[in-house]
Amino acid sequence: MSRPRALVTAPLRGPSLDQLRDVAEVEFDPWIEHRPIRLLGADDLAARLSDVSADLLVCEADECKGPVFEQPLRAVASTRGDPTNVDVAGATAAGIPVLHAPGRNADGVAEMAVALMFAVNRFVLLGDRDMRAGTVFTDTIPYQRYRAWQMAGRTVGLVGLGAVGRAAKWRFEGLGMKVVACDPYQADADCELDELLATADVVSMHAPVSPETAGMIGAEQFAAMRPETIYVNTARAALHDTDALVEALTSGHLGGAGLDHVQGEILPPDHPLTTLDNVVLTPHVGGATYDTEVNQTDMVVEDICRLLAGERPHRLANPEVWQ
Repeated sequence: MSRPRALVTAPLRGPSLDQLRDVAEVEFDPWIEHRPIRLLGADDLAARLSDVSADLLVCEADECKGPVFEQPLRAVASTRGDPTNVDVAGATAAGIPVLHAPGRNADGVAEMAVALMFAVNRFVLLGDRDMRAGTVFTDTIPYQRYRAWQMAGRTVGLVGLGAVGRAAKWRFEGLGMKVVACDPYQADADCELDELLATADVVSMHAPVSPETAGMIGAEQFAAMRPETIYVNTARAALHDTDALVEALTSGHLGGAGLDHVQGEILPPDHPLTTLDNVVLTPHVGGATYDTEVNQTDMVVEDICRLLAGERPHRLANPEVWQ
């Protein structure tokens, strides 16, 4: 077969990018380098594929459906863990393999979970605010305002024990914390959700969003948590009832919350979560590490090379096409 041509609109990095260039002609135009960002719809993406005569597509957020699959593609590689930007059923109907990169950002997200826990528990942002505003010494001193229990010896409950949950597990254990986990799909998860909520000092969410997990942490579950529990969610806000979370925080039942995601990605400036001193918010950047880009590059390029060699890719979202 002729030397393949790859249109790459995902951020790739590291030695595997050079390996891709060894096996294919590469048009490298990652969306993340555009200011403002540029995400292609299906029609524009199909036109771009046609313009560069590409038969391989590596993307992360562009819309892959319909006209994209009318192009003579050997494969679509989504650098996402779950290729949600790709109409996998449509690709399957067109006989196009869909590659993906499960666990690409597990370490980055796990580090963010640890960071949020400490930021909440040790009042990092409040202390920073005092230092910048010159309000360190008021009617109290910092030692009075910001005392906290250390995390060593405390129990953290992981809701979900997939790639991110496992990456978080050994990090929390390394801090001297006891780890319990619930996950109906993992044999080594050691407790049910009710037991976890009753025993954990920190509840950290690592479950995927599905019909059975959406809204799984609501008013009843927050009430079942131990007083002063810290709630951390580096997965998706759809896993909890935000109104119930706000109530649990404002009532003083929860000690605080660290959230790396909110519904719709942004909050109105007057949203209750933005006004609470015991909440730390980050804008969905847990996986935003250069290492994530290296990891996803390694995975998709390995599988592209396997596919070009006539071997079954390791990470195939639609294995039926290989039949």
